[in-house]
Amino acid sequence: MSDEPAAGSVRVRLDLAYDGAGFSGWAKQRERRTVQGELEAAIRTVLRLPEPVELTVAGRTDAGVHARGQVAHVDLPADVWAAHGDQLRRRLAGRLPADVRVWTATKAPAGFNARFSAIWRRYAFRIGDHPGGVDPLLRGHVLWHDRPVDVAAMNEAAALLLGEHDFAAYCKKREGATTIRTLLDLRWERTAEGLAEATVRADAFCHNMVRALIGAMVLVGDGHRPVTFPAAVLAGRVRDSAVRVLRPHGLTLEEVGYPPDDQLAARSREARNMRTLPGCR
Repeated sequence: MSDEPAAGSVRVRLDLAYDGAGFSGWAKQRERRTVQGELEAAIRTVLRLPEPVELTVAGRTDAGVHARGQVAHVDLPADVWAAHGDQLRRRLAGRLPADVRVWTATKAPAGFNARFSAIWRRYAFRIGDHPGGVDPLLRGHVLWHDRPVDVAAMNEAAALLLGEHDFAAYCKKREGATTIRTLLDLRWERTAEGLAEATVRADAFCHNMVRALIGAMVLVGDGHRPVTFPAAVLAGRVRDSAVRVLRPHGLTLEEVGYPPDDQLAARSREARNMRTLPGCR
């Protein structure tokens, strides 16, 4: 996975959004509908390319998870980009299904890699705890919890999770992959609609991490566990059967952050290194 496109190609950055309800996640699958599959097919069709294209994404979202600040890149033949690049966004708007949109399609700066150049990803998880349920117009993006949650208590719990840790207790293990992450921001607030909304920002996330973290904090919010519970689970580095991975429709990828253009390549190289915690290096 190069930081530069092959000779004769142009790297194109795509900023996109999608409603995850109708997708089996981001990553392409042979017999299931995915965001990557829809986008790659649409790009190939509208540009009339003889060969398939391959997208690289900032964060692979799971089935049912939404995004409105997702970033991907694709390498296209330079002559095709020169002839049709300024029309790509409009053509995709006419070809893509209504549950996925490409907002911008621009030539990427040197060294840009949508996945490895990113320095953080920011998610939001929205919970409705009104006893009557969730506003029907929001039901596809808000998880209903049948007990009221204490936002102040969840913020106390969240503060104990910040920083660089091994989040193995909150991740689905993948062979050869590290579970060490730096949690930059984790906080709760009440929205104008009365929802409990979590902002979760980290340099990267492992599989199921956000939904498991939120699941642990909701146990604090509704009084089932003390404020120290999520941090105790983290310190144990093993999954706790009390912590549920919450349903995906409450989760939205809101934004991906990148360094200045002259630091993109260096960040990409750094992000490929396997991390260890201080004292284990």
